[in-house]
Amino acid sequence: MIIALQAKCNDYAQLVKVRLNLTVVFSAVIGYLLAAGSFADWWSIFCIGLAGFLITGAANAINQILEKEFDALMKRTKNRPLAAGRMEVGEAVLIVGVFAVVGIALLAWQFNTLAAVVGAISMLIYGFIYTPLKRISPIAILVGAIPGALPPLIGWLAYAGMFTYEAYLLFGIQFLWQFPHFWAIGWLGAEEYDKAGFKLMPTPETKNRAMALQIIFYIVILLIVSLLPTALGMLGNISGVTAFVLGLFFLYYGWNLLQKCDNKAALKLMFASIIYLPVLQIMMVIDKFI
Repeated sequence: MIIALQAKCNDYAQLVKVRLNLTVVFSAVIGYLLAAGSFADWWSIFCIGLAGFLITGAANAINQILEKEFDALMKRTKNRPLAAGRMEVGEAVLIVGVFAVVGIALLAWQFNTLAAVVGAISMLIYGFIYTPLKRISPIAILVGAIPGALPPLIGWLAYAGMFTYEAYLLFGIQFLWQFPHFWAIGWLGAEEYDKAGFKLMPTPETKNRAMALQIIFYIVILLIVSLLPTALGMLGNISGVTAFVLGLFFLYYGWNLLQKCDNKAALKLMFASIIYLPVLQIMMVIDKFI
């Protein structure tokens, strides 16, 4: 009985992608803290994290419902509960409904309607536009980067209740970061994505210097945009210095990929991207609170 319950909980965790989901929760909380400028309201901080978890979990479950046949074709995803046949689609749809309704309602009740509407839009774009688009065109990465960058903006909206340039800056940084991050992942999984029919970049044929140059271009733009919060007075010098140093760190691994054009360099770039965003966001909060 206990083993069966553990297995079921593990399947639910895979359905909503708990580990990936926590990164979304983190960036939503960062956005809220940067707007609030205080840790005092722990209940609101908890609520923005919970709402982010529920809405993102619903989006991730929609993704797996629509892609269960294709997930079964890839080594990385074939053990997901729907792809492996351990969970029925109806059960996953129920999870989507509960998570989506509770998450959106929580944003509206605890914070404001604007945050709730943007949260709902984020879920719908990810689940019903980005997910099917992956099998049609590489533009899917551009489309998917929109909901991927909305969590810190939603966190800001939850406190401020309006769009401001600060909210757009937080969105822009996370938006640009996703391109080198996901292209590094795509480089590593290109063969499997191609086998499953996903039209993502890079393809096995485009794992080359041109692709690496494109990645470097986005890292350079990201470096410039990450300095704007300091330049425009949103944050101080701690944020600016951190953004500059992290940008050079990220750029180094992009340059390394350009020189080597192999999976080992792509893996290092992926890990560099994973380090970059949370460290930058943490330092932004520290800068705000000092």
